[in-house]
Amino acid sequence: GQGGTGNNWAKGYYTEGSELLDPVLDVIRRKAENCDLLHGFQICHSLGGGTGSGFGTLVLNKLREEYPAEIVATFSVVPSPKVSDTVVEPYNTMLSLSQLIENADEVFVLDNEALYDICVKRLKLATPTYGDLNHLICTAMSNTTSCFRFPGQPFADLRKLGVNLIPFPRIHFFSIGMAPLLSRGAQVFETVSTSELIRNSFNPRNAMCAVSNSGSQIASCAILRGKHLSVLHIQEQLCQLVNSNSANFIEWIPDNCISCVCEVPSKGLLTSCTTIINSTSIQNVFARVRGQYAAMMKRKAFLHWYTGEGMDEMEFVQAEENVSDLISEYQQYESIADDAGKYVSDYEGSDDDEPEQEDNLK
Repeated sequence: GQGGTGNNWAKGYYTEGSELLDPVLDVIRRKAENCDLLHGFQICHSLGGGTGSGFGTLVLNKLREEYPAEIVATFSVVPSPKVSDTVVEPYNTMLSLSQLIENADEVFVLDNEALYDICVKRLKLATPTYGDLNHLICTAMSNTTSCFRFPGQPFADLRKLGVNLIPFPRIHFFSIGMAPLLSRGAQVFETVSTSELIRNSFNPRNAMCAVSNSGSQIASCAILRGKHLSVLHIQEQLCQLVNSNSANFIEWIPDNCISCVCEVPSKGLLTSCTTIINSTSIQNVFARVRGQYAAMMKRKAFLHWYTGEGMDEMEFVQAEENVSDLISEYQQYESIADDAGKYVSDYEGSDDDEPEQEDNLK
């Protein structure tokens, strides 16, 4: 474009974006036709600005129309007040989330707030730069896609990932956790056991978005990279982790924690573990964005910049309703998990009481 979108979602989706759409789709179409085996599409974008949010979701919608049978995955960076340079980020994020709910198959949520906390609290960087945050994002993307870029056992692709992690169509937002966490240029001088890697990667402090232990994990996938790794040993460690933290895992989906092994290690590491988690606690990210959006929308601040590009206020209302419905769905499945866990514990308790009743009868 000539002048950019000016941090305006409407400008990237309607006016400026529509002019650039055809040449962009031509490039994508040529690349897709040259593929021997097309797995799907991946879009990397930020939800806070105008180009990544507006034009990114526009390209997403057109890919869904032209390639309805292919998987469309996105690596979406959600803004944070700690790392922010745009006032209208809540508007752009809310409008983008509504599009991601309807048109994306898999969304890997990367939260600037969590990335900032990792840099400060875990990596001990006093003043993290965008380069430090981008390093974490690049490492997460590399590890997430390693199983279908390199030979592995078992083989994984975007479709298999979705089949195992998405129980309901709209619940397709994932968080990513990594272990070990390294800053740019850092090296590892000690060997970490497989069990410790798995345990650390499931730790909320290692997650790339602001999740907590309060939610329930619907499904998860652990991707381990390294040579001479035992799949059986990895699965045993995962089973132990699930059994010891059963309160954090949904019980009405059996075997909801799978593993993939890539024999090509990460650069500078002997072994590493990356977890992709579909958890109900990711609703906290959406609720935070909705709160910021509601505070501005209540006074209709900055709204004229969007309506001036041809948008209608009803689009804002519909986007907020869509995101609110998604949060309600996550809360519903979380309450189902709590009720299921209570039912299982009551059932096990009733079994323990049976021998005592028989003794009393004798």
